[in-house]
Amino acid sequence: MSLEHTDTHHPESATGAIDTRQSVRDVLDRLITTTDSNTPTILRLTLGGVMLPHALQKTLGLFGGSGLSATMQTFTTQLHLPATLAAGAIFLEQVGALALVLGLFTRLAASALGVVMVGAVLTVHLRNGFFMNWFGTQAGEGYEYHLLVLAMVAALIIEGGGKLSVDSALLRARNRA
Repeated sequence: MSLEHTDTHHPESATGAIDTRQSVRDVLDRLITTTDSNTPTILRLTLGGVMLPHALQKTLGLFGGSGLSATMQTFTTQLHLPATLAAGAIFLEQVGALALVLGLFTRLAASALGVVMVGAVLTVHLRNGFFMNWFGTQAGEGYEYHLLVLAMVAALIIEGGGKLSVDSALLRARNRA
């Protein structure tokens, strides 16, 4: 058995070294590749359009939100998250939502929001059961909304940003070059 590294997925130069520029281009191509369909565009704009105001509540205090300082306080004292994890979740939600609205690196942005949703379910909503608190009769909100978001995230990871996205424009420009 040979211990020599042979990887057919990484282009090698004449010296046998992996061409990192080509590897970076391959990763970029995978991130921006998308369908020419309107369906992921609708999903992306809806999810980004719903998540962005939530993120702006947390970061800037817009739409009746408490702002960054109070959100960090809640995440670290009530949810007992380390400050770096709390800041990371807030950052992922803000940047992920904005990137989704633009359709910029849609797969990565959707993945970021998926991580935030899984974190929200595990730290807050799972203990409240499945249903949202429509009638104010339970202790908190359940996780049904989060499952819908995760389904949208999965579709965007599979399909990309769709027809009206920065990803699509980047892909067209890349194909012309």
